[in-house]
Amino acid sequence: MIWRPAVAVALVFGFTFGSSRAAHAQQMADTTFDLSVSRPAHTARRPFLVIDEAHSNFHKASGRYSPFATLMQNDGLRIGTNTSVFSDSALRGIDILVIANAASPGSGEGVRRSGPAFTAAECDAVRDWVRAGGALLLISDHAPFGGAAEGLAQRFGVDFGKGYVSDTLHSLSASEKTVLVFEKERLGSHPIVRGRNSSERIQRVVAFTGQSMSIPTGGAALLRLSAFAMETPRPPEVDTSRSVSAAGRAQAVAMPFGRGRVVMLGEAAMMTAQVAGGAVGRDGLPFTMGMNRPGSDDKQFALNVVRWLSRALR
Repeated sequence: MIWRPAVAVALVFGFTFGSSRAAHAQQMADTTFDLSVSRPAHTARRPFLVIDEAHSNFHKASGRYSPFATLMQNDGLRIGTNTSVFSDSALRGIDILVIANAASPGSGEGVRRSGPAFTAAECDAVRDWVRAGGALLLISDHAPFGGAAEGLAQRFGVDFGKGYVSDTLHSLSASEKTVLVFEKERLGSHPIVRGRNSSERIQRVVAFTGQSMSIPTGGAALLRLSAFAMETPRPPEVDTSRSVSAAGRAQAVAMPFGRGRVVMLGEAAMMTAQVAGGAVGRDGLPFTMGMNRPGSDDKQFALNVVRWLSRALR
């Protein structure tokens, strides 16, 4: 496991990610976004955070998740990457494991194969590692990523919706119903939401489509979907004929598990910072996707999530 410096890269989406305006647009890490941390949480003890790159991951530390990796490094964590199948030996020495949009073997840019991303033995190894005290951040976005990671999620009692979530009421606008807005009662009562003090309290999280998930026994909903939320197997601007209600479900959950901790997110962009090249928002400015979205607390949410996993937040 080695850390590769975060770099800005130009990437092309082959499917809808966020809103229809950003679909099929070139995605670039936002190199102008401020990733500094005024009060780092990890100054004495520096936990080792490892980002998985062994499972055809759509998000990697050297690409789409370079802003996430840099932010966590600025918060005092040591950063590494995993290039091995999950096993007891591969997980040894890791404090926080981040898996972002793993895909089935053989998947690549513009090609997403169906099937699980992890073997049963890998799922068991991760579960046992968490139970013994490890911390897992599992991020699995809209189709096809939910299906690829559902076996691992089930090890922790979480059911993935595996579709595309939209909300006509709690979204950026009527024309951008897949850019979801979480605030007020739809934010859970949890240390991740409260932060270390009032200045770190989460007021508003913006997410970009994603899938839904169940709230496990003993777990807490961080981002609770509303009674108006719907989920469909295909992008809602393409087909809504098989939409089902996502009411009572969440897009982020946190839970203790044995001696360890788990956070699962049903949307990946909120933890990074990107600009969709050629796409513009209603204000005429470049369409931002993630913690660089104006008016969101996504950057603080990312910090709080990892701080809870590292136990800097109790």
